[in-house]
Amino acid sequence: MEDDWRNGGFGLYVHWPFCEAKCPYCDFNSHVTRTIDQARWAEAYELEIDRYANQTSGRVLNTIFFGGGTPSLMKPETVAKVIERARHHWPFANDIEITLEANPSSVEAGRFSAYREAGVNRVSLGVQALNDRDLRRLGRLHSVAEAKIAYDIARTAFDRVSFDLIYARQDQTLSDWKSELNEALSMAIDHLSLYQLTIEPGTAFGDRYKRGLLRGLPEDDTSADMYHATQEICSAHGLPAYEVSNHARPGAVSRHNLIYWRYGDYVGIGPGAHGRLTIGARKLATETYLAPGKWLDQVFKETGESARHHLSPQDMGYEHAVMGLRLSEGLSLSRHGSISGQEIPSVAIADLAGMGMLSQNGDRIRATDQGRAVLNAVLGRLLADS
Repeated sequence: MEDDWRNGGFGLYVHWPFCEAKCPYCDFNSHVTRTIDQARWAEAYELEIDRYANQTSGRVLNTIFFGGGTPSLMKPETVAKVIERARHHWPFANDIEITLEANPSSVEAGRFSAYREAGVNRVSLGVQALNDRDLRRLGRLHSVAEAKIAYDIARTAFDRVSFDLIYARQDQTLSDWKSELNEALSMAIDHLSLYQLTIEPGTAFGDRYKRGLLRGLPEDDTSADMYHATQEICSAHGLPAYEVSNHARPGAVSRHNLIYWRYGDYVGIGPGAHGRLTIGARKLATETYLAPGKWLDQVFKETGESARHHLSPQDMGYEHAVMGLRLSEGLSLSRHGSISGQEIPSVAIADLAGMGMLSQNGDRIRATDQGRAVLNAVLGRLLADS
């Protein structure tokens, strides 16, 4: 178990909690504020990297991911300081992937060359829609024209550019989504993250939905049709799904996210960030303070980490299965047994395979396209006795 994390790799996640505006669908830990002391935030990130590096010395760092919030509101020098402090402590993999999430406004796009000089080599753009009306409904501050300009600038600055789209939006038809997806695929993109709109409690959309004011959402059958159309269209364009919501050309997958899905180890710093770290022979779950001010104060007192606990073999087995079956490559049964101390019942695998939900090839089981569409039900059957 001590070296099991090597099957997934080792990464660093840096959470930047600030946005220009709060999107009504968003349930991430993001906040709107007028003033940000970026020098103090950079120092806090550096201190947290120092602390975690002491616990993970000698590891090769495969990825860094700046997420949020809106990390493209970070000054390039803030990003550079974080990368340099990480480089000081951990040997970088020769092919290290350093990703920054960005909103496609013209001001932020102008920073792309400075981010590249800081060490960022992959950008993920939060486009979300290629329709101005829907962008306004989603609370986005950019237009389609600005998104396309930002994408073009990003393509000149970085070899690897991804963007996100949300489907099953208000008043969106299956035909609308097919047209929009084909337009996105015409932009020489090599990675797309395509998410179905989900209405989360505690968000502005959640409150509107509860009051019956969020009208025009597609029926479940239409949303399912959109999901299946997404798989077909992306595959036909050479971007098959390598994960439930992520599509890429060969060699263009998100290496950082693969660390999560392959159940590797990752340091999580910043307000609300989570981590998974194998220390000795036990895997730890780490959490941080949610409120930005609280997190910042605690870092300078001792640590921004609010809790850590050892995961039980049962917990690790559950996480490994939940993450691994999201991937088209699937799950190693022998590794699952090593992690959890329990085997997935062969009768459950056989039943799901008979229904067309799973396939098995030697040691690996994979959810089929049909199975990934109802993955929670598949997992419930597989893990019912664990």
